[in-house]
Amino acid sequence: MNNILVPLGTAPDSHETLKYAIDFAADFGASVFIMDVFVVSTGAGSLGNVTEKVTSTSREKIKELVSNIDTKGVDVKIASYNGDIIDGLKEITKELEIDLIIIAPRSNDINEELYLGNTSGRIIKQTDIPTLIVPKATSYKPIESILTAFKSGILKRSKILYPLVSIMRKNKATVNLLLVKTPGYKEEDLQINTALLDVSRNLIISENPTTYLGVLEHLHDKNPDMLCVFRRKRGFFKKLWEKSTVPKAEFYATVPVLVLSAKKD
Repeated sequence: MNNILVPLGTAPDSHETLKYAIDFAADFGASVFIMDVFVVSTGAGSLGNVTEKVTSTSREKIKELVSNIDTKGVDVKIASYNGDIIDGLKEITKELEIDLIIIAPRSNDINEELYLGNTSGRIIKQTDIPTLIVPKATSYKPIESILTAFKSGILKRSKILYPLVSIMRKNKATVNLLLVKTPGYKEEDLQINTALLDVSRNLIISENPTTYLGVLEHLHDKNPDMLCVFRRKRGFFKKLWEKSTVPKAEFYATVPVLVLSAKKD
């Protein structure tokens, strides 16, 4: 875990996510890149230095924000992008070799309808980048227990487990696997990738109408520091990936959620 990217939004509490990311990076000896996204369209006759001025102003605000946070010796840099956030994420991630994105959900308020808003939902839906969703006002603490939930144990690319393995090894965390058998499951789904079995201590098999209900059933029992799920064409979050926003009625978590991409497996 070398490079962590934090897309900095305009929410007044965005500094909380940045602080978590910096504390996380300090524990792993990683660098943090703050993603600054803006949209400036300059046509013929427009001031040629508009983009430069916007970039400069935005960078100064970010520097002021960082100055009020204890960076704990972490190398914090700014990565600016003019354009759509998804295009920027893909470009910056490739250029800087980003290992993990850290974002906040829409809100922790149970009365708030959405778990993921449009921007955070698009990041999860439209990229293949490992993403850690951190509840607002969450202070970083070493992750010692992880519940990894899935509908199918098939992973054709074991390397997608890299973030999970890195977190597990850093803090010698306990990884419990939760395989949820839902109506219409296939026998092949019960075949679990050996790399996934190698990192785990315990395997739980549960039968539930949906994978999310299976997760809810065991979240309180295991009380993990982190929940890990896979983004794929079928399985956990299957319907959630079809839209940008994610209602709390369909998914909600009070612990950090690590989303790993298995869409291409």
